[in-house]
Amino acid sequence: MMLIDTHCHLFYDDLKNDLPAVLDRAKKLNVTHFICVGTNVNDSRVSLFLSKTNQNIFASAGIHPHDAKDAPKDFIDQIYDLMSSDRMVAVGEMGLDYYRNISNPEIQKDVFRNQMHLAQELDKPIIFHNRDADEDLIGILSEFPDVIGVAHCFSSTLETAQAFMDMGYYISFSGNLTFKNSHLPEVAKKIPLEKTLVETDCPFLSPVPYRGKPNEPGRTRFVAEKLGEIHDVSLEVIAEKTTGNAISLFNLTL
Repeated sequence: MMLIDTHCHLFYDDLKNDLPAVLDRAKKLNVTHFICVGTNVNDSRVSLFLSKTNQNIFASAGIHPHDAKDAPKDFIDQIYDLMSSDRMVAVGEMGLDYYRNISNPEIQKDVFRNQMHLAQELDKPIIFHNRDADEDLIGILSEFPDVIGVAHCFSSTLETAQAFMDMGYYISFSGNLTFKNSHLPEVAKKIPLEKTLVETDCPFLSPVPYRGKPNEPGRTRFVAEKLGEIHDVSLEVIAEKTTGNAISLFNLTL
């Protein structure tokens, strides 16, 4: 049995400086492969470096909506160059975040659209972030019918999930699936396992029983166990389905 953490940020010091031990702890929990997801040009570059030093780590390059306001003028050229490596499996993390609004919404939309164009040109899947921006996000995704990818750390409504799936996107669940009083188990129950991925978003969103502590990739296991409870299937079934989905979406060679 193996699980893939489809969204982790291993370039944060707490993880990067202890990486062999972090990955060893993950392996003990059957989490064996990792997609290290960039959020700006600099950490996308570090993600690529980490993927070149460990065959079980893959990488992505993108500009997170929080970072959109600080994106260099030539960010698309820089991401394009990074994407030339065969260790790069997706464009992102990109998207919209109207909850924090750290970047102006118009800038967010512009930076998001530019990355969608790039993904379309490169024929690569995307990893997108969505917080309180369902309508605008669905609108922009629908402008690019040839692009597919994943709604990372899904936290919205079943209707939004259905709109994403109708466009060919996968739905990925993170540690917040395990939180008490979360509405997400009711959503997850209605998402076919054929369209489901698992992730940590570490070092953020540590699942129960580690809520509030720095997260790490091995805890994908607890998200997968919760999905098993929700769907009333074994952990092995969740592992098989979500790993197969990740391999298929990101075209992974394991």
